[in-house]
Amino acid sequence: MGFFKDFKDDVSQAVNELVDDATGTASAGKKVIDDDVMVDTLEEPVKQTKAAPAPKTASANQAEPVEAPTKTSEEPVKEPAKSPEPAKNAAADVSSETAIITPGLKITGDIESSGAIELLGTVIGNVSCQGKLSVSGTIKGNTHSSAFYSNEAEITGNISCDGAAKIGNGSVVIGDLSATSAVIAGAIKGDIDVHGPVIIDTTAIVMGDIKSEAVQINNGAVIEGHCSQCYSDNSPSKFFKDK
Repeated sequence: MGFFKDFKDDVSQAVNELVDDATGTASAGKKVIDDDVMVDTLEEPVKQTKAAPAPKTASANQAEPVEAPTKTSEEPVKEPAKSPEPAKNAAADVSSETAIITPGLKITGDIESSGAIELLGTVIGNVSCQGKLSVSGTIKGNTHSSAFYSNEAEITGNISCDGAAKIGNGSVVIGDLSATSAVIAGAIKGDIDVHGPVIIDTTAIVMGDIKSEAVQINNGAVIEGHCSQCYSDNSPSKFFKDK
């Protein structure tokens, strides 16, 4: 083994001397290493280049902020439309309350109510209400209401009603009656002017003229006066007008 090593060293030395003679300089790029490995130093080392940074990606839990669009011009603020006001009725709303005049109460003077009135006592004066007027007491004065009902009442004065009227059994009325329809079961001394039907019940006593669209007189009623269906479409006066 020592022989081969010496031979190898002699060959390497001879090669180096030949290269030095040919170039006049020793080879700077090559060197002999004792471990029999020749490294070429002329090759430039590979330059390490920095890798481009990877693009940032938004995580699933973190969204990229979105810039709100900028307004180029401010829009005028629109005022909310006003709801139309409900139309006001010509007449005031009828109240749901009912005023009660007890039997032992006596009132001197006029009475007005936006609701209904139940009159059990005595009123000396006019009575007006926008609801129903129920009378079981005494009234000395005129009355006006949307509906009228009497039972065993004593009324001295005219009765004006915008709706139906009923003079119940045992009631005595001295005055005129005007309504859209009427039922007479009591006694009335005065004219009856009704644009609708009129029913004269069995217990009725009427002293005065009756003007209506239609009239029904039950057996037993007593009437003294003139009866005319002048508001009927087939009234006798219209029928014989051209005859």
